[in-house]
Amino acid sequence: MDEIALVAYDPRWPEMFAEEAARLRATLDPTLILDIQHFGSTAIPGLRAKPIIDILIAVPSLAIARARFVAPLDRLDYAFWAENPKSDRLFFVKGLPPYGAGRTHHVHVAEPDAEPWQRLPFRDYLRAHPEAARRYEALKLDLAARYRNDREAYTVAKDDFVREILAKIARA
Repeated sequence: MDEIALVAYDPRWPEMFAEEAARLRATLDPTLILDIQHFGSTAIPGLRAKPIIDILIAVPSLAIARARFVAPLDRLDYAFWAENPKSDRLFFVKGLPPYGAGRTHHVHVAEPDAEPWQRLPFRDYLRAHPEAARRYEALKLDLAARYRNDREAYTVAKDDFVREILAKIARA
């Protein structure tokens, strides 16, 4: 079972991201990495989150990344989700059996024009607007209670809030 459990913000999360990003840069072909960003709730200071570091890697070609990232990331104990229904990205999970007892990191690999990169302004907005971050946290807590054992429903239920903030940013 993959239960949704939000925890208090851990000030070590940015450092955990930096350490893992350094491992990724040392392992993956540097000519294929355009950018690496910490995103998701652990990238927003003070925000309760699932204790999973989300890492976003920009690549010039998703097809080349698919051919060249799976084996090196496997050596770093990342499981590749080959059946990911989101075709604009590759998705890797660290901490799933046989590599561990619980998720610790997600790596999302996408081209710079893909949807994950279009959502980075949401992260930046919440970093700059604590009142919006608190509203998002309240929503997450409600959804975590409602969808405790349904990760997909929990994620989808946050979409309206994310779209609302992205629309606000676009109007500004």
